[in-house]
Amino acid sequence: MVDKCNGLPLAIVLLGGLLSKNMSHIEWKKVHDNMSAYLAKEGQIAGVMTMLNLSYIDLPSYLKPCFLHLSLFPEDYVISTRKLLLLWIYEGFVLQQDQQSMKDTAEIYLNELINRNLIQVVRTSVNARVMECWVHDFIQELAIEKAKEHNFIGTNIVVDPHLFPTSSPSLFSSKSRRQSIYSDFERYASIEHYSTPYLRSLLYLNLGGICRISQLDFITKCFKVLRVLDLEGLGIENVPSIIGELIHLRYLGLRHTGLKMLPLSIGNLRNLQTLDINNLKRVPDVIWKIINMRYLYIEEQEEDDPLKIDTVQNLQILSGITFNQWIRNNSSKLTCLEKLKIEGRCELVEEVEFSNSIAKLHSSLKSLYLKASDESSIPSLAMSSCPHLCKLDIKGRMQKLTETFKFPRNLSQLTLEACRLECDPMPNLEKLPNLLTLRLRAGSYLGKEMHVSADGFPRLQILQLLRFKELVWLNILKGAMPWLMQLEFDNFKTEIFGLNELLNLAEVKIPFSSLLAMILFHKIEDSFWGLTRIAGAEGGMHICRQKGLTLASSKQALEQLADFLEQCSRLNFV
Repeated sequence: MVDKCNGLPLAIVLLGGLLSKNMSHIEWKKVHDNMSAYLAKEGQIAGVMTMLNLSYIDLPSYLKPCFLHLSLFPEDYVISTRKLLLLWIYEGFVLQQDQQSMKDTAEIYLNELINRNLIQVVRTSVNARVMECWVHDFIQELAIEKAKEHNFIGTNIVVDPHLFPTSSPSLFSSKSRRQSIYSDFERYASIEHYSTPYLRSLLYLNLGGICRISQLDFITKCFKVLRVLDLEGLGIENVPSIIGELIHLRYLGLRHTGLKMLPLSIGNLRNLQTLDINNLKRVPDVIWKIINMRYLYIEEQEEDDPLKIDTVQNLQILSGITFNQWIRNNSSKLTCLEKLKIEGRCELVEEVEFSNSIAKLHSSLKSLYLKASDESSIPSLAMSSCPHLCKLDIKGRMQKLTETFKFPRNLSQLTLEACRLECDPMPNLEKLPNLLTLRLRAGSYLGKEMHVSADGFPRLQILQLLRFKELVWLNILKGAMPWLMQLEFDNFKTEIFGLNELLNLAEVKIPFSSLLAMILFHKIEDSFWGLTRIAGAEGGMHICRQKGLTLASSKQALEQLADFLEQCSRLNFV
């Protein structure tokens, strides 16, 4: 079967994804016979398209709509998986599973398409969850072709003829249910839209140009049954009050639009489940009316006016509420809240009251992000009463950890930034029995030394130390961090003692700033280590250890790594 792919990498990759789900001899023979039939055509492109067709045919029924939905995105477009999963849910593609949220089910669908090599991963989080993805050009072509066959979309994509001179003009079908606009939204708004009265999904996908729209009235007048409206990145002057007439709307995306105000009629959207917007001057105090809301993103509010949300008892994610807004609500009513981000000024927040408000989420809260603005300090709180809390991010001034914070035992991810701690945080943090990821960033600790005791961090796998200008010494005693696999730091002035005892350390990310550092690395590259350049403005080295090394080889590899880092430190690579 590999021979039939004619050496085409994409065809071979797709074949692997196809066979990975069909393990019996009979199923493999079926794939082989189908390939023989399809490959009667000649040409390399035909070979690739053969594998694409077989991959699509082999998809289970619940994955085919998700695959067809990829046809809405332009070529080479990097897709946010957070948004993609929500779009699948509100399009009705995700089936409700017992004891499992629809978002978790949608993530399973995404991973199945990735395993079949129909979606490529662009970026993952520290805990290996996919954050961004991408679709190959040929796969995109197949998705568009199949989507048109099934009337999933029409050939209705409006583009800027100056940016895309080869694009065909827009064609509309009364059967069209989904449309995506890549740019020139004004042109799209000027077209007659009464021929598509059953449109359910309208997406604007910004490809880097600057586009503005002065009127959105046509959306409400023409698309009465719209369920998904995403205008992220489109410059919007105002949202008309008649948007409240879109009573079927489930998803409203207005992030990065420059919009400062929302009309009070937004409270009439009783079926709205996701509102995603940022940088508003103020959020209208009507959210309490939208009782079906599940995901509310309102980050970076300019003003701190009261906002009632404790009637929205189905709320699962609340991101961007201010400290003052939060304490005015009865958090005990938010029994479904799993993820909470609180930000803004907090100097007037009473600590006991705030701590109690978090404690009332003990049955549901899994992720908490506290971000204090200006010089205000994060209120102290005891989180030990939240047994399900596994992820905690704190950005802002703190007092001593021992006196103010009691971390839950099940905490697995912790990020500290701008905390300005004067005492070494390691003696307290190393006692967390289930901590897997620790990220200490700029300003989290102001001291020059850190010490990890022999039994510290029994399960830690990822340690990140970024922008520590004053830290000169990290001492890791033998027996500490026995499961550490990934280390990232960006200051060669920091000397790390005990590195050669971290026998499971397999990845190191460090800054790259000179050709000389590369030359030094090549002395160890051929033995136990490999090197990958990190893309982006800051750049860097991603050093990976070979797999399957013996204990003796692992120790030798770590000694080589320690020598390399010491030489870089002496040469002052900063």
